[in-house]
Amino acid sequence: MSEHGEGGHLPPKSTVTRWLVTTNHKDIGILYIVTALFFLVAGGVLALLIRVQMWTPGGTILSGMGYNQIVSIHGLLMVFWFISPFAFGLANYVVPLQMGAEDLAFPRLNAVSYWVYLASGLLAVVSFFLGSSFQGGWTLYAPLNVPTFIPSVAQIGSAAAILAATLFVASVTVSSVNFLTTMYRMRAPGLRMRDLPIFSVSIVLTVWMMLFAFAALLGALVILSADHILGTTYFTNEAGGALLWTHLFWFFGHPEVYIVFFPALGIMAETFQTFSGKRLVGRKWFILAMILVALQSFVVWMHHMFLTGINLEVKTIFMATTIGISLPFDLMMFSLIYTMIKGRVRYTVPFLFNLGAVILFIVGGITGVFLGAVVLDYQFRGTYWVVAHFHYVMVGGATAMFGGLYYWFPKIVGKMYDRKLGLAHFGTYFVGFNLLYFPMFVVWDTPRRVFEYSEGFTFWHRVATVGAFLLAGSFLIFFYNLAKSIHSGDPAPDNPWEYGSAIEWSIPSPPPIENFPKGLPSYTSGRLEFLDDEEVATRSSGAEPTPAAHADGGTATDGGTVSASTALAQAPETSMETAHVEEAHADHASWWPFALGIASFVTFLGLAGLQWEYFLWPGLFAVAFFVAFIGIVGARRDGYSPIHSLFVLLAIGGIMAILQLLAIDKGGLDAAIAGASPYFYVTTLGAFLGAGTLVSMGWESFQSPEPALAEQWPFSKVGKWKLGMWVFLASDIVLFGAFIGSYLFMRVANGWNDWHHLIPEEHVVLPGLINTYFLLASSFAVVMALEAAKRTDRRKLLGWLAATFALGVGFLINKGLEWQHLFNLHGGAFEGGWGITTNIASSTFYLTTGLHGAHVIVGLLITLFLIARAWKGAYMGEEAAGTVEYFGLYWHFVDIVWLFLFPLFYIV
Repeated sequence: MSEHGEGGHLPPKSTVTRWLVTTNHKDIGILYIVTALFFLVAGGVLALLIRVQMWTPGGTILSGMGYNQIVSIHGLLMVFWFISPFAFGLANYVVPLQMGAEDLAFPRLNAVSYWVYLASGLLAVVSFFLGSSFQGGWTLYAPLNVPTFIPSVAQIGSAAAILAATLFVASVTVSSVNFLTTMYRMRAPGLRMRDLPIFSVSIVLTVWMMLFAFAALLGALVILSADHILGTTYFTNEAGGALLWTHLFWFFGHPEVYIVFFPALGIMAETFQTFSGKRLVGRKWFILAMILVALQSFVVWMHHMFLTGINLEVKTIFMATTIGISLPFDLMMFSLIYTMIKGRVRYTVPFLFNLGAVILFIVGGITGVFLGAVVLDYQFRGTYWVVAHFHYVMVGGATAMFGGLYYWFPKIVGKMYDRKLGLAHFGTYFVGFNLLYFPMFVVWDTPRRVFEYSEGFTFWHRVATVGAFLLAGSFLIFFYNLAKSIHSGDPAPDNPWEYGSAIEWSIPSPPPIENFPKGLPSYTSGRLEFLDDEEVATRSSGAEPTPAAHADGGTATDGGTVSASTALAQAPETSMETAHVEEAHADHASWWPFALGIASFVTFLGLAGLQWEYFLWPGLFAVAFFVAFIGIVGARRDGYSPIHSLFVLLAIGGIMAILQLLAIDKGGLDAAIAGASPYFYVTTLGAFLGAGTLVSMGWESFQSPEPALAEQWPFSKVGKWKLGMWVFLASDIVLFGAFIGSYLFMRVANGWNDWHHLIPEEHVVLPGLINTYFLLASSFAVVMALEAAKRTDRRKLLGWLAATFALGVGFLINKGLEWQHLFNLHGGAFEGGWGITTNIASSTFYLTTGLHGAHVIVGLLITLFLIARAWKGAYMGEEAAGTVEYFGLYWHFVDIVWLFLFPLFYIV
């Protein structure tokens, strides 16, 4: 039986089904937290193995290969799959509550982000069982990250680890789009961006950094995956391949430090003001400092590259930016400390963890300043000084997040944690961590990433190992505390903290499915109040508002000295059935995000071992499957019409044609089957599952209405779907920027004019020019399709969509003919053809234009979906035509990208 107030959509929390189908932000937040803690345990076990190996010089239990695997995957698990997802588990749960939103803007995408994240993490763990996992360190430095320098036994496992990171970045991108759209479109009325609670402010800045930094990493990982699967030569190029990877990775890598630490800063600010009873001192300057750091984070990456051949003048500039970025952090640390001094501190478990985080971060920051100086970095870079500094910074952030979990635990679970166990956890954690990492400063001359060190350092390494096991023991206390408190903890009041006054402390613990049973939160009067349905209807119609009950006596959205413990008593009693006009229409359950997670795991597992000779075929099958599912699912959801039969027949014909071409390519179908590895079939199965899932999600009726009243500056006139598309395209700009930047970097490194000697004379302008006309014409067709939809002219809409499809197919056919010609050149310097593996010029050309071609294929598949829906009368009228408009934004973007690629690869 469904829980009350959930519209019959969600089963009870006690069932497994609930956690597989939920799209509610609170459930997804819990899933993120639990999963991140699982990866913490996995990474922690690997860390203990590292410390056991370091017990004596020369190692104890691990071979060199085993040690390298464990060091590499430990770093990847902790940085990618634990610390950031843990922060965003808290953000998923808390941010919508602090904003006054009932959910994130796109609930299903939120669930997709989680399940893809889980799939990527499991793939990283599975890489250990595919012969051997990646061994080149968590930074994946070239050329150790390319097949040439990876042992044969580790080829598939290394590819799996790289593809797992790629899949993780895709999850991050989806989440970033969702959070930014939500935070700019769904804030409570009167809640300006600068008035958000500090934790939410830290999250919006974090997500902006994630959007751009992870897009650059995605570009790097896609290129690296191509080096593994397709045989491209980016990172094996002697003229600049290794340096290119370092630029791409650290352009992501240094913002990642702040991506990790900003949520921690938000938690520190929340807890310091709550447990000191004092509003954050210098709040405005604290926020401005965070903004400054977010901007500066993208101009300091080269301080990780002081040991490369970059000239001294450039290194000096980046040394100055590195020192400069520490100044805003000084301001934030002083703000936190002065807030504590000005108030009356209550030493609760959440506060102690956050105070400990401040101490750890100050140590990490001071020791990091040494690495910002070029001369000192020469001495410290390859030593345990960097290991200790890095962990003091990153684990300092994690420490604040553990405090955040204790802080919001009563709200999430509805039970209080055991204080004595919490204090025991903090004590063993803090002592264990410092025993583990502070000795590394003492024996800083120990070389990184190896287990050989001077005999004189043995004592301190053994102290560190003891500290590691003490730190691990603290988490046994932690997990026991969580389990005991969930099972038999004291019931938590709505606001267990006397001075917590953000919105989440004015609602029940745990919150109901719709979050705000007493009405829509509003700050339009300058203080928190809840509006009932009648008041919402009055205000949304523009009529004069009537007085509403206040939830607290203050104007602050967080902190302050006004107690909010009586918030619910002062709010109007409103039944859950009538809490919101929109709640009856909101959906909270879908199986398809879970299915997409399975499809992602299967597909990327298959790609890890897929031979280059078979790479193209699963993609072709995926297109045919997608078309077939459009016909099958469309007939079931919209009612049968001849267009659905046409799609199925096209798909069947396509599959038969693909099989015929495969047989021709491999010398017969039997030979093709015999030559295919199991990974080919796994990839094809993943393509089948993915195609069916995506089409089914597209047809699923899932309502996630926007609130009737919301603060939406500066996007009040932009719908959430359009804003979401804009944000996604912003990340796609960075992705293509990474590819174009890589092309330009490699061309300069190999000689700008010498580049022409790497390209055959047969690579001419005409095919690119023809394709330019194809895409420009297709953009015009999309504009006309939108106009037809707005005028409710179904026949013209179908005609213009068909024209868009035909022009896109023409682009691909022309591109295919061009490539086929270049692949099969005879005579001259390229007797064997100009293929993707021939040289760096061919690799950049095929991979960059291939990425663009993949975008065109995605657009064409969406066009077929739109045609199937429009055939049955969808998208008619101004409002319904929005879907065509959003597709048009994507298609125009793809066309604009080509206008940059055409001159770069055909003219210059």
